[in-house]
Amino acid sequence: MLVAFSVAPTTTENDDASVTKAVAEAVKVVRDSGLPYELNSMFTIVEGEWDEVFGVIKRATDVVAETSPRTSLVIKADIRPGHTGQLTEKVRRIEEELGGLD
Repeated sequence: MLVAFSVAPTTTENDDASVTKAVAEAVKVVRDSGLPYELNSMFTIVEGEWDEVFGVIKRATDVVAETSPRTSLVIKADIRPGHTGQLTEKVRRIEEELGGLD
């Protein structure tokens, strides 16, 4: 499965830098999990089995919650049993359909 998620504190005691620090700590949880992932400006996409992916999301959320009394979490999942490598394969299929990217 692929899961795109975004987690961030909704309130902080300091300025915007504290939001960046909290999100960086969440991404560190994902990175340290060893699961394939992709980071972009809006979401972190993680690939793996249900329990391992959602375990990582829970740990990332817990890390952010340590910095704020209120946390925002957005999740979107593509559940496709028996398929792996979709983090890059889905993009490859689109690029192939488009005839490659410049």
